[in-house]
Amino acid sequence: MPIAQAKKVCPDLVLADGEDLSPFRDVSKRLYALLRSYSWNGKVERLGLDEMFLDVTDMVSYNLELLNRNALPQSYFCLSRSDPEVGFEYDATSFAGCVHGNRSSSSSSGGGGGGGVDGDDAIQPQESVLYMRLLVASHLAFYLRMKIEEQGYTTACGISTSKLLAKLVGNRNKPRNQTTLLALCQEDVQSFMDEHSLRKVPGIGGRITRLLEGFVLGREPDPDTHTMECSTTVGQVRTHPGISPSSLSRLLSGRGLEKNVGPKVWALLHGVDDSEVQPARDIPTQISIEDTYRGLSSLSEIRRALLAVTVSLVRRMHADLLEGEDEDVDDGDHDDDDNKPPDRAAATATPSSRRRRWLARPRTLRLTTRPYTAPQDEKPYNWGRASRSCPLPSFVFNTSLPREERAARLVNETLLPLFHKLNPPSPPLPPPPTAVARAGTGPSAPGPPEPGGWNIGLLNVCVTNMSAGAVDGGGGDISQLFRRQQGGLPSRESPPRGPPPPGAGHTVGGNGSLEEELTMEEGGDGESAVAPREWNDFGGDKVVVEEEDEDMWDSDEDTPHEDSALCPLCDRLLPRFAMSAHERYHSLGDA
Repeated sequence: MPIAQAKKVCPDLVLADGEDLSPFRDVSKRLYALLRSYSWNGKVERLGLDEMFLDVTDMVSYNLELLNRNALPQSYFCLSRSDPEVGFEYDATSFAGCVHGNRSSSSSSGGGGGGGVDGDDAIQPQESVLYMRLLVASHLAFYLRMKIEEQGYTTACGISTSKLLAKLVGNRNKPRNQTTLLALCQEDVQSFMDEHSLRKVPGIGGRITRLLEGFVLGREPDPDTHTMECSTTVGQVRTHPGISPSSLSRLLSGRGLEKNVGPKVWALLHGVDDSEVQPARDIPTQISIEDTYRGLSSLSEIRRALLAVTVSLVRRMHADLLEGEDEDVDDGDHDDDDNKPPDRAAATATPSSRRRRWLARPRTLRLTTRPYTAPQDEKPYNWGRASRSCPLPSFVFNTSLPREERAARLVNETLLPLFHKLNPPSPPLPPPPTAVARAGTGPSAPGPPEPGGWNIGLLNVCVTNMSAGAVDGGGGDISQLFRRQQGGLPSRESPPRGPPPPGAGHTVGGNGSLEEELTMEEGGDGESAVAPREWNDFGGDKVVVEEEDEDMWDSDEDTPHEDSALCPLCDRLLPRFAMSAHERYHSLGDA
């Protein structure tokens, strides 16, 4: 919910500074690891900071075969295929938590707040397999919830046959309960979906909601695509005589939305969702931090904002990509220190350099900006959004330097030049006519005005294009170097080292040019005008996955490293340890 709307609902709302979400991300990562440790198939998908999907089909199927129908109250759930003693007891005659719907296909709207189904509804051998699968899954969900609550956090959960239905039914009994959707046929699913507000359906964003609402009610669409308020239900849209897959495609086409979105929306209206829970990842595909502002106009404001975002980004990289103990950890074991020979390297090494290792190194840095727009401007959320990318400098991975120092250097040397490429400053006003001092000391003029004219409403800094399995050393992979040189021998003539021609890219030091990529995005409520390559059915928005040319970022040769040197023959930047082999390469070419 936007803050402006929240203040309308609650005028006395107290806003806390939530700029640093690092503690929340740390907890999210810890709970994600906890749930993942119980998964057999590794399908544990994160949704934001506080939601996760688990595909437990294999665990439920295995335990369903172990059920003794003659002793259902003393059932046992195995959490390990290899160790039958790892598990928990449960009563398989009733559901754990709440149940929405019941076994009758005509009464799926009842029982939303009830408890387990027991008594005369006790499970019989002739019950449907789906019923039993949902019941067994409800007990596994309850067990996992209790494990999370042992960590000090409350939980809510939804159990169903798809991500869409599980998410919707999980909202029934928040904040500290679970609900199983007992929908044994399509009619049950449809009845459950029809009662929901259109805006509450994951995968149907604000812009689509306004278009469908205007079409069904016969009026112009509401321009406010940010509000969660909606007067139209799924049932009203689904049963409208003018709604069909083809009509949805025509209605939603040409409006900056995904192509062929009509059939997907039609499926969501009917509760059909075939998207699978994505397998868990040890390494994120990207890490990004963004913040919004009420119009940053001066360079000093923009620099401060970029620095705050970049410090958070570097901390996120440490939390998500570094393996090992924290930097300030000391094991405290010094009993035998006096008996050990002095080791200069060990004495000068920091704890981080001794114990920490990068699991992956992102190779691409991307900056995204958007102008500030007020609600009365009636502009889409992503109006004017633009991005540029460049290689991520290697000094970011130097953990011996303080995070703040690396963040400040990244802002000054890389992000500010990218920002100026994205947002050229308005030309300064001409200075006023020269004034003559009264004492006749000569003319005096004010200093040059600071260029400005910006109106920045969003800053996003992202690192992506992960290179997994990176090692601690900074030398890089020499095989990449020789693969690039395989096309022919380099010229022995060094290129001219004069100033770059007008319009050349900003340089990052040495002879490396800043390679750039420009992406313009427009749309409303996150529904980007750029053709998306992946559609997130559960964020209300589509996710645009930018596919980068892998060969473009094979190494950090555009970013000088402290252990690098220029070859005097071909002017290439090489790791020092590879210089002798590179010289032999030239001598073989001469032979």
